[in-house]
Amino acid sequence: MRSGSPAVAHTRAELADTLGRAEAETAVVMTMGALHDGHVALIRAAKEKVGTEGVVTVTIFVNPLQFGAGEDLDRYPRTLDTDLEVCAAEGVDVVFAPEQDEIYPRGGPVVRIDPGKLGAELEGAVRPGHFAGVLTVVAKLLNLTVPTYAFFGEKDYQQLVLIRRMVQDLEMPFEIIGVPTVREPDGLALSSRNRYLSPSARSAALVLSRALNAGVEAAPRGMPSVLAAGRTVLETAHDVRIDYFVLRDPDLRPARTSGAARLLVAGRVGSARLIDNVAVTLP
Repeated sequence: MRSGSPAVAHTRAELADTLGRAEAETAVVMTMGALHDGHVALIRAAKEKVGTEGVVTVTIFVNPLQFGAGEDLDRYPRTLDTDLEVCAAEGVDVVFAPEQDEIYPRGGPVVRIDPGKLGAELEGAVRPGHFAGVLTVVAKLLNLTVPTYAFFGEKDYQQLVLIRRMVQDLEMPFEIIGVPTVREPDGLALSSRNRYLSPSARSAALVLSRALNAGVEAAPRGMPSVLAAGRTVLETAHDVRIDYFVLRDPDLRPARTSGAARLLVAGRVGSARLIDNVAVTLP
């Protein structure tokens, strides 16, 4: 199906007509646009998974349901023309770029996906209702694109865990695949919100990845050392307001004292709120 520029669908009917021609495995990469190298990594992972005969769809939709009052919905970057160029360069087959009324034709949906207890922790505690909005739009886009595989970045780790749980609990026939976080050479995790950072704020934001790295280096000494090492770094963050710095198990339950774990951090830098995380192995 790959032949030059991707087919661009703006409506459900156009999407169904385009995807209806697919005869091989399909993959979807869901984005809110403002594509960067992190999204490119997702697209390349999707292409590799489905092979040369498969079909890769990228969705571009700024979902209002996942933005709370006072958040950056109105100023969130919208760069469709540039995003289409990225998709063309990466050999994407289909781009689904709907308007809000196409996804929510009757206004805000009455029925939404409840993320459960985890949806009220970490990011959910800071952004009430955020994950109900995320899971609702992801469920809609999965049902509209009907992929064999759906790819999500590990940078939004809590989102990835909740999407996997939703698919498992609701018996959805889709395989969710996580892709490692892509970083700048200095360690800053790529995010569309990084463009909000002034040069000084961007420099200050590096404390997040430095704290995570300090925790990883301290992991052989056990859980208390992981948290203590990271918090020592964060104490130097005079221009960053830290929301949380926690260690959990890979499913974001309370961390065990040994084995695989996940170290997560979030904070506000200037006008941007950034999140990051890293895998940790406890002795």
